[in-house]
Amino acid sequence: MQAKTMRRSLVAIAVAGAFAVGAVTAEKAATIKPAGAAAAPASIASATVGGATAAALPDFADLVAKHGPAVVQISVTHDARKVARRESRGMPDDEELPPWFRQFPMPTPPSDGPSRGVGSGFIVGADGVVLTNAHVVADADEVTVRLTDRREFKAKVLGSDRTTDVAVLKIDAKGLPMVRIGNPEATRVGEWVVAIGAPYGLDNTVTAGIVSAKSRALPGDAAVPFIQTDAAVNPGNSGGPLFNLKGEVIGINSQIFSRTGGFQGVAFAIPIDVAMNVRDQIQQHGKVQHGRLGVSIQEVDQVLAESFGMKQPGGALVSAVGKESAAAKAGIEPGDVILKFEGKAIARSSELPPLVAQVKPGTTVALEVWHDGKVNEVKATVGEIEDRTTVASAEDRAAQGKLGVAVRPLSPDERRSGAAAGGVVVEDVAGAAAKAGVRPGDVIVAVNRTPVKSPEHLRELIGKSGKTAALLVQRDDARIFIPVTLG
Repeated sequence: MQAKTMRRSLVAIAVAGAFAVGAVTAEKAATIKPAGAAAAPASIASATVGGATAAALPDFADLVAKHGPAVVQISVTHDARKVARRESRGMPDDEELPPWFRQFPMPTPPSDGPSRGVGSGFIVGADGVVLTNAHVVADADEVTVRLTDRREFKAKVLGSDRTTDVAVLKIDAKGLPMVRIGNPEATRVGEWVVAIGAPYGLDNTVTAGIVSAKSRALPGDAAVPFIQTDAAVNPGNSGGPLFNLKGEVIGINSQIFSRTGGFQGVAFAIPIDVAMNVRDQIQQHGKVQHGRLGVSIQEVDQVLAESFGMKQPGGALVSAVGKESAAAKAGIEPGDVILKFEGKAIARSSELPPLVAQVKPGTTVALEVWHDGKVNEVKATVGEIEDRTTVASAEDRAAQGKLGVAVRPLSPDERRSGAAAGGVVVEDVAGAAAKAGVRPGDVIVAVNRTPVKSPEHLRELIGKSGKTAALLVQRDDARIFIPVTLG
């Protein structure tokens, strides 16, 4: 059987080819009444079929007109060498995925210069706070947010949480249109949903479908109870919103399940409450914490339920318990079945990890556990998943980030050789410095005619510079001034 593949949907901005869309009209299939004044963002017209009144397709036009301006296109620039190194290891964040989920990294044009990609996002704060996927902005040297009115802003990545694949951006703008946040818990399977994003760089593309399932667990993403949908989502849709018919965002389009890399009817969105929790933690604390129980679990089928003396299958069967974990300290053992977590019944094992992940580490929680043929009440103090948050650089690193170089002091041998009497050696370069022509191996001798004494001194000098800086660089036996427009 051909292995099914999942693929992160950040792609190069180039689109090779045109796409034609066919339409088929079936006359007299239904008689739709004229649309009246719409009270909701998306109205559903009535249709009369065989004397019975049924619901016809909804009209999404009002929803798109009202909320589409809050959806943005996100363009990113990477150092092509970093992208190549990352892709040689497989897709971003794929360490925990089975091999067949890692076989198809995104192609990157062979180049030593910057590579570009495109994704989607949406505005959740009128002061310029934007949500997107973490994999959209992973390893980005520069992030640009483009609004529907064609204004563009350089964005700062306030924080990025790999565990949930959520990133929080900030642009310098006020009075922006923003989305309304909905309740994914109230969403029902079978409801209509609308996705807006930039597939293949085609900004503000609208697609529609239904919620196919809820609380899906995906390999490597056990902390997220994904919303499954059949709304067409393609590379470039990543990070865009999934709306319900009320015009509320209920999820962030994140992944597709595909044999080809393109849409095949199965897409997954991160519930918006998970994403907003990440946003709040990043803005308030600068990092994201996720709870950890410390157990390996599996599904309880009919045979296992009978062997454990349970009336019916359900819960999460504990197959292993980590040493010194929260579960071990609470007395949970392999063979126990966790039936409830904080009063919430666990119907399937996949429902437990997201519930635990949303709990703040150090919190004491109540578990209902099936143990030796009876139900026990257990208290556990939740531990913490290894921190996978990338936050914005601290102020003392921000200046060097504006330049985009990784540097080190000159070694004693380099000083003795006379190659350079002072300065710092460039080990890696990206962003503003790369665009200006700075190369690894260059020695930055001075900034704006002030000699550079150390990496810390370089940060200080760049921090004092305005929008531009003149670098005196020694390259081999020659010295040249390189003007840099700072990021």
